[in-house]
Amino acid sequence: MFHYPNARMSRYVAEILDLDVIETSEDDLWKLIASMVEKDHVEAVISGAIASDYQKTRIEAACTELGIMSYTPLWRMDQEKELMEIIARGIVPIIVSVSAEGFDSTDLGVKIDTEYLEILKKKNARYGINITGEGGEYETFVNGTSYGKKIFIEKSEILWQGSHGYFIINSAKTEEQ
Repeated sequence: MFHYPNARMSRYVAEILDLDVIETSEDDLWKLIASMVEKDHVEAVISGAIASDYQKTRIEAACTELGIMSYTPLWRMDQEKELMEIIARGIVPIIVSVSAEGFDSTDLGVKIDTEYLEILKKKNARYGINITGEGGEYETFVNGTSYGKKIFIEKSEILWQGSHGYFIINSAKTEEQ
C-alpha cells in the first residue's frame, strides 16, 4: 500500500517466487478483490502489515465490507526478529526509498543483511526510526531469494530530492542463481 518505487517491477518478484501477479491501481484494488470474491470464491486477504494501524484497519474495513477474512500473520511481531528471519530464509530485500532523518543517498540500493540490520538498529537508537520501515522511513524491493532465482538489475539510478530519495530500477531480468 502506497509503495511507489519500482512497483512496476513486481512481475519480477512474482516470477522468482513462482507466483502470478495481477496489476491494478489502488483505486481499483477493492473492485478487483470484490470480483475475485464473487468469481473465484476468494475467502481472505493476506497482508504483510507489521505495525501500521492505518494499513491494517483499512484492509480490515474493506474485507468486512466484502464479507471475507483479513489475515495479517506478521502483525505486532518483534520487528528485529522478523528481519532476522527474512535474512535467514535467504530473502534479499534492497532499500529503494528513504524518507527519514538518519538516511541518505548511500542507503539506496543497499541489501538488508545482518550487517545492515545493525545499521538499522543504530538508526533506531539515534533517530527513533522503525527498523522494518513501517513508518514510511524506507521501502524495499525483493531482489532475490534462496529459491534459486534472482533479479539482476541491469540499469538503475538514484534520485535524491533534498531529504529523501529513490533507487529506481530502470531495467531488470530474472536469472538462475
